Amino acid sequence: MKKKLIKSIKEKKAQLDKLLPHVNKSAVCSELYNKVVIEKAILKKRLDDLNRNKLAEKVIRLFPRKEKLICDYFSS
Repeated sequence: MKKKLIKSIKEKKAQLDKLLPHVNKSAVCSELYNKVVIEKAILKKRLDDLNRNKLAEKVIRLFPRKEKLICDYFSS
């Protein structure tokens, strides 16, 4: 699964490299470029999700930190 995702990400990068010179020439190329960027981002997110250590995240949730950090006040 990982290899397939990595291969797909590389293919999307190659598509982006080919589309980049044509982005300013037409609206269709611009829309296609944006679509491929979104698809690549989705694939990267899936790869990141596969690489995450889910056991460690569960352990961290069981033992929350006691002091508040400044970022805790801005999280939604």
